[in-house]
Amino acid sequence: MLVARRRARLDELAGELTAQYGVRAETVGCDVGKPAARGRLTSQVAKLGLEIDVLVNNAGFAAFGPFHDSDPDRELEQVRVLVEAVVALTSSFLPGMVARGRGAILNVASTAGMQPMPYSAGYSAAKAYALTFSEALHYELRGRGVTVTVLAPGPVATDFWQIAGWETSTGRSFEQSLGRPTMISPEHAARAAVDGLASGRRVVVPSLAVRTAMDAVRYVPHAFKLPVIEWFMRRK
Repeated sequence: MLVARRRARLDELAGELTAQYGVRAETVGCDVGKPAARGRLTSQVAKLGLEIDVLVNNAGFAAFGPFHDSDPDRELEQVRVLVEAVVALTSSFLPGMVARGRGAILNVASTAGMQPMPYSAGYSAAKAYALTFSEALHYELRGRGVTVTVLAPGPVATDFWQIAGWETSTGRSFEQSLGRPTMISPEHAARAAVDGLASGRRVVVPSLAVRTAMDAVRYVPHAFKLPVIEWFMRRK
């Protein structure tokens, strides 16, 4: 069951999945940042005669720039999509998984949630929520047949950062500034996520270079780390 705002793109993807793999693929146009639209998903699933055994919370976007200059509505929409929707959809479908004794949830966070990021304050905070929420549920649900995994990739080769429209102090977009060693393909990210979900892992950081870097900076105090991040993230 594919859910997103752009129904035409979903229908195209559903056709490809059915043609290539012979699976049933249903589409629902829905802005998960809107409570009313999101609330109708449960009844739509029931009308289709489906049970959700695997939930993937992947919707997202990023608002960048100095927070005092940002659009308040955009910042709040970011929280609704990255935080509120994850909590609401998990609340909708997790009880059924627990009752059936089987199921899995994959929440897509980011390495941005592993430390505060100036000029990305709302985004990094929202992803930190997704990380903490997912890790806590992972342990709550042990022994119930349901697992929760959180994917925390670094840069992925999509149009995400172009849409966000933020350049770092290098004068280039975020992922271009970090360079090729940290960049992975969407296929790489998806495969790592699915493999991690299947094996019941708590956190998946798919890139070896990014995973090594995040393990290292974990031990750097914020007093030293934040000035460097602020300089890097500041628009040139």
